[in-house]
Amino acid sequence: MAEYTHILAAVDLTEESHLVAKRACALRASSGAKLSCLHVIEPLSLAYGGDIPMDLSTIQEQIQDTAKIHLAEFASSLNIPEENQHLIFGRPETEIHSLANQIRADLIVVGSHGRHGLALLLGSTANGVLHGAPCDVLAVRVGN
Repeated sequence: MAEYTHILAAVDLTEESHLVAKRACALRASSGAKLSCLHVIEPLSLAYGGDIPMDLSTIQEQIQDTAKIHLAEFASSLNIPEENQHLIFGRPETEIHSLANQIRADLIVVGSHGRHGLALLLGSTANGVLHGAPCDVLAVRVGN
């Protein structure tokens, strides 16, 4: 098995992110790889179909400010330097692929809900990351 040189942990900043981080850190320790983390904020207009009759920019800014703080706290607990912390707006699977290419990651670590049934095996984000990923993907089982 090839050693990894740059691992990208894609996290949603929920409690379950710690399970993803734990696995990514174990791989970093065993391979000496660089570790980056990414949190993608899905714009509210995407999440709600764009048909909201109000200006969401203030709410979006508050979401971004809160996420920035949470990502910094999360990353510092893992000894991930600021230049390897990424906060991006967009569709999670698209942005994860894009950043993995940009930073030349050779492994993406992402959380996956172990739901029943083959179609739900990975969950939508993990499934989207797996398909079309530029490198290996490790889906860490989280939740029920």
